[in-house]
Amino acid sequence: MACRITELVLDCADPDKLADFWCGVLGYQVLDRDPEGIEIGRADQAPEDRITLILSRSDEPKKQKLRLHLDVNATDRDQSAELERLLALGAKEIDIGQSGVRWHVLADPEGNEFCVLEQRPEYAKAGAIAAVVVDAVEPLRPAEFWAAASGWPVVETTQHTASLRSPSGRGPWLEFIRTGEPHRVKNRVHLDVAPLADDDQWAEVSRLVELGARRVDIGQGSVPWQVMADVEGNEFCVLTPR
Repeated sequence: MACRITELVLDCADPDKLADFWCGVLGYQVLDRDPEGIEIGRADQAPEDRITLILSRSDEPKKQKLRLHLDVNATDRDQSAELERLLALGAKEIDIGQSGVRWHVLADPEGNEFCVLEQRPEYAKAGAIAAVVVDAVEPLRPAEFWAAASGWPVVETTQHTASLRSPSGRGPWLEFIRTGEPHRVKNRVHLDVAPLADDDQWAEVSRLVELGARRVDIGQGSVPWQVMADVEGNEFCVLTPR
């Protein structure tokens, strides 16, 4: 039994503005819209093969560097041309202490960090999002949790990283990068997962608890999803089966 990673959710003050920006960055389209948020993704992909991006309305201000961020992957141009394109869309280059790295660190119009990578063979089939990157005190520990939760195997580890890849070989990687900063405040970006159509939401919640997750209350009230935290405290939601 495993759940499917379905969505990446970004809290924001202005979903319309960020949806326009991120559609331009990723080549996505608006898939769904309601008063609380906008879902964008690849309309030409089957739902089971895609991870969509949800811009979720929030009054909470950004308090610190994102603990989860996107690495974007230029698929049809070199890194310099992609950097110019993203700056023209409204991104800004920022300094978060990086030095001597091969990627560029940018911020979207609400200050959310993301990275622009140079072309790398391992990301050739990933698409516009090369990786969802998560800060971790002990990278292998959350990587092993998410491997058991999602069915994505850990395919690469170093002293400072642990990386997961969908068995399909398509879509973004999920990467955990060592940091000295533990989880302290609610993440502004989180993953949503869903049991498969024939599975049961509560059975999946129970399975994830056995793997080391816990149910958490972030003020969500009565909602059809279950809010949980992984083994390093990163919030995620378990949706209804689909």
